[in-house]
Order: sequence, then C-alpha cells, then structure tokens
Amino acid sequence: MDRPTLLQRLRSTDRYDLIVIGGGATGLGVALDAAARGHRVALLEAQDFAKGTSSRSTKLVHGGVRYLAQGKLGLVREALHERATLLANAPHLARPLPFVMPGYRFWERPWYGLGLKMYDALAGSRGLGATQLLSSAEVRDRLPGVRASGLHGGVRYWDAQFDDARLAVTLARTAWLQGAAVLNHCPVTALLHRRDDEAERVCGVRARDAESGESFELRADCIVNATGVWVDAVRDMDHAAAGEPPVRPMVSPSQGVHLVVDRSFLGGDHALLVPKTADGRVLFAVPWLGMTVLGTTDTPRGDLASEPTPFAEEVAFILGEAGRYLTKAPRREDVRSVWVGLRPLVRPDSDTPSTQAISREHAVRIGHSKLVTVTGGKWTTYRSMAEDVLARCSEAGLLTARPAGVTTRLPLAGAPAQGSVALSQAPGEHLYGDDATLLRSLPGAERWLWRADTAGDAPHGLSEAMVRFAVRHEMARGLEDVLARRSRLLFLDAARAEALAEPVAAILAEELGRPIDARELAAFRDLAQRYRTLP
Repeated sequence: MDRPTLLQRLRSTDRYDLIVIGGGATGLGVALDAAARGHRVALLEAQDFAKGTSSRSTKLVHGGVRYLAQGKLGLVREALHERATLLANAPHLARPLPFVMPGYRFWERPWYGLGLKMYDALAGSRGLGATQLLSSAEVRDRLPGVRASGLHGGVRYWDAQFDDARLAVTLARTAWLQGAAVLNHCPVTALLHRRDDEAERVCGVRARDAESGESFELRADCIVNATGVWVDAVRDMDHAAAGEPPVRPMVSPSQGVHLVVDRSFLGGDHALLVPKTADGRVLFAVPWLGMTVLGTTDTPRGDLASEPTPFAEEVAFILGEAGRYLTKAPRREDVRSVWVGLRPLVRPDSDTPSTQAISREHAVRIGHSKLVTVTGGKWTTYRSMAEDVLARCSEAGLLTARPAGVTTRLPLAGAPAQGSVALSQAPGEHLYGDDATLLRSLPGAERWLWRADTAGDAPHGLSEAMVRFAVRHEMARGLEDVLARRSRLLFLDAARAEALAEPVAAILAEELGRPIDARELAAFRDLAQRYRTLP
C-alpha cells in the first residue's frame, strides 16, 4: 500500500457512495463495514491513523464493569458481544486478560464477586473464564506486587487487552483490501455543497495531500464526520460553507492520563483493578508489552490540543492511589512514559456537573446539510457503532441499504487462519499474526534496534524489518508514525524512543526515498521529551 497507489485509488473514482472524515476507531470501522458491503468508500485522515484518542486508551477490550454497577445492562451486553467478536477476528492483536480485584474490607470480596458473577451471566457462552473468589494467598500469587497488609482476599474475573494503534492500522489495511480508498496525512480543507430543494446540502470534500501539497475534490451523497473530539470543528466548517452560524457544541472533552512504569511494580500476568478509589474513580494497573500501565483519570478539559499534557493533580492521584495498593510505590522518577487521551463525551442537553456523569455511549446526528456526525463510544464497540452509523445513513436516504453483519466474521489483516496466534520468540512479532512471515522476509529481520529486556507475556521489540514493514505495508510516513503507533515504543519508554530516532530515520530515508531532515528529528525529540516529562 504505497502512497502513489493509495492516491491513484482515490483519483480513479469520480464519485463515491461514502466519504469518511477521520481515521480513528470509529471512522475506520465505518469505512471497513461500508466497503465490506460493496459500497465505494473513501476515508481521509488529517494526520496519522489513531493519532488522537484512538491510540491513547487503557488498552482494554471490555464489557464495562463500571457500567454494570450503573445498571446499564444493555450497554454491557453489547460490549461483551463485541469483545468476543474482536477476539475472534483479530487474535493477533487482542487476547484474554485476567483481572484481580483485591479486597481490603471484609465485605468487598463477596460483594464484588456477586456483581462479577452477573458479568459472567451477561457474557454467556462468549465468556472468557469464570469469576473466582480468591484467598489472600491466591491474590498475592497472581499479583506479586500487591500490598499484603490488610488484604481480605479478592476476586478474579476476565476481560481482554489489545493494541489500539495497531488495530487502527490493521482496520485501515483491511478496508483497503475490501476496496476502500484510505489515506492518512490528508486533511479535509473544505466541505462542498450543492443547492437542493432550497437547502444547502453537503456533496463532497476538498482535501490536500500533506506530503505532495496536491489538492483534490471527492464527491459523495453521504459524508460521515468521525473526527472524535474534533467533530464540532467539522460541523462548524459545514455551517460556515452554508452561511449558517456556529454549531452548539456536541462534545464535552474529558482527559484520561496513563503512566507507564516497569513490569516489576505489578509482577505476574494479571491486571489489577480497584473499582472505587478514595475519590470514587477506577484505578487500573495493567501489564502491557512488558511494562505496567497505571491509570486513569477523568478530568474536564476545555481545549483540544493534539498533544494534551497531564495536570499535576492527575499525576499525583495516579501515583498516590497506586502506592496505596502496590508494595513498591511508584515515584515520579519511575515513570517511563506518560500519555493523555481526550475522550469525546457526548454533551447532554442540560448542564452536567462532571464528565464522570456523562454517558459513554455514542451519538449519531444528521445536520440540516445532511452531514452525518458520529462521536462518543469506545474502542470495544467500534464495529457495532459502524453498523449503527450505516443504518442511520440508509434510513436518511443517503446510502443504499445493504445487509448488515458482514464484519461479524471478517478476519482482519494478518489474522491467523486457525483463529489463534502462537507467540514468537522474537519480541513484538506476535502482533503481526500471519504477516510475520512477510515481515521476516524483509531486510533486517534479524537486526534489532531494540529488544525488551523485561520478562513477561509478549514483550516488545523493534527490528529494522519492522520499520520497513511499517512503510511498505502500514502507511507510515515519518518517525512518529513508526515509533508511536506502528511500534509502541514512545508509549512504553519515551527516552528509548528518543534514542532510536536517528537509526530509525536512516531506515525511513531509504524506504521513503527522501531524507528525514533535522526539523523532523527535532520535532520527534521534542515530542519524546513531552512523553517523559511530568508536571
């Protein structure tokens, strides 16, 4: 999927059935589903696939234990169904993960155990394992780093984990294989309108290839705005083109912070969940690619920075709460990387006191110009969200109705033919599934730029061949694309990612046929510094 081929596919179609703006989880899901149904589809992403919120999740595919406590059984049931679907369609990117809730009050183990048994019941035959009540010794065995003092046993239950950015790239590749024209680093600069029954109706987009500077126009009757927390900017673009006033905001952004520390702070292969911290939030400590992810927060944020930074109180909260439950309390100097994601929470009609009270469900709205906007939701339900968007488009007469459900059993690019993936001895190769054979055929398959020296399940690594694969088959166009999203090194160890910038740049220069200049190197180093700096 080299860039000239991608651009040629875009230019080769005079008119599309559907144009998607935004290459995050939702937009990619919509593009794949529509292409799999036989629609002519184009997707344009202003920066890189999953550059924003979709690469900054807690890396969990889950039904939502918190939603269960809120009585949202329908939402939980849907998410559990989608969890099973993703595990079946992308076993190289998603896998079951056991969680332990430690109890430090005598009533917590039976109380949470009862609730999680209901979680099992809602999952039914799609469950990943039975909930178990654990003794204190069993909790310590599964969570070696947990604080033993005052422990009254715990509960083990099952959810799943995935690599969010790599799943996004895989969705883009799968959509391309289904016939969609998908392109990153190609911002939409304007919406096109036509007069229809005395009303302005959106009928296409003007876009610019950021690499060549070429501008072009694409036309379709159905335009979907799936730009996450930035949907209101596209809606304003639509209103301005039609001569209308700015829109009432649809999104209330909420900030979620994650800190990464060494695997030794948690130990074992189980995740830790504290369902209610001192201030009523949820705390996770999750093993991921040889490290431990701590998080998260839920803090209102008014601005929409492309690289949001944590607030000092958020860092203090995560470190402080983690220190209450881990034997070895993490300190500021132990943090290897910090990342922040902005959740696109759908703004209610009335004022809401905090983002924690706002629904996590998605919303689809069709404007006066027939621009379709979708936002909210979560990674776990990206596929069912896409089905809902296409159903709404068909109901509005914007898209020809075709049978749904085509992505329920659609293996994603690289999915092993037998439905399971054996972990390779080479760090990180398991994430490629059946494409690992193609990966190993590229130059530099045995030349490692970095290999994780931590023990544990599926540690990370970066070979020269992985950089080449990222350019040739995954649409990577620069340092950040490779070191943040094709490899997850920036999210795991920002200092290590910064140190590898020059050797990766040399390989990229060969693959792209152009030098990686000093400005791009400096920009990536600045970014890495942000990921390693705490307020």
